[in-house]
Amino acid sequence: MRPHMPTTPSFRLDGRHALVTGGSRGIGFALALALAGAGARLTLWARSREAVEEAATSICAVGGTAQGHAVDVRDPGAVQAAMAAVDPCDILVNNAGTNRPRPFVEATEEEYDTVMSLNVRAAYFVAQAAARRMVAAGAGGSIINLSSQAGRVAANGRSVYTISKFAVEGMTRALAVELAPHRIRVNSLCPTFIETEMTQSSLSDPGFRDAVLSRIRLGRLGKVEDLMGAAVFLASDASALMTGSSMMLDGGWTA
Repeated sequence: MRPHMPTTPSFRLDGRHALVTGGSRGIGFALALALAGAGARLTLWARSREAVEEAATSICAVGGTAQGHAVDVRDPGAVQAAMAAVDPCDILVNNAGTNRPRPFVEATEEEYDTVMSLNVRAAYFVAQAAARRMVAAGAGGSIINLSSQAGRVAANGRSVYTISKFAVEGMTRALAVELAPHRIRVNSLCPTFIETEMTQSSLSDPGFRDAVLSRIRLGRLGKVEDLMGAAVFLASDASALMTGSSMMLDGGWTA
């Protein structure tokens, strides 16, 4: 008798709608481009209307389907209104975030509130708004939270950012447990230092750059391309049994 022949699950996302916050540049734009390349249609959110519309146009120019909307994800009312204005998403990439590097004894209330309001509070309520639509649609879904290796190990001089990413890791697990009955999976991506506009000022310091490279076992900084395949995997049926997990893309930093 011939044995059962298993079939490799598809990485394709044809027919699925993906929403990416902070999708106009950097990691968010790269992940949106990856999902579009796998067949998803994209809705991009960012604060700048000009930038997000340009990003959507760029994706369409290479054969994708995308629309861009100016949304401040720190405003729950604006998030709910923007979520109601589009079809329910099958995939949420909760990417919008920020950092304010500062030694702990010098950190200000304004810096703390800025980082926590975007990295934690906004991420929570964006996920909530997306999940409500997913639950109502009854088709399941995938939520991908952009976390960091700083959600696993402390980042020197980045206490507020570290706290925020530990919170994102906890949120990922809590939402995974609550949303599992609705077939909504929740996972996080945890990159090391990725060369983007946000990290440019820190990494331009030769001493800091050398210190970072000394901790990355693969011997190089990350590129946005290093995250693109992981996002497609988490969004697709290839990761159908994966929820409440973190994908470490840190070049061996936390090993």
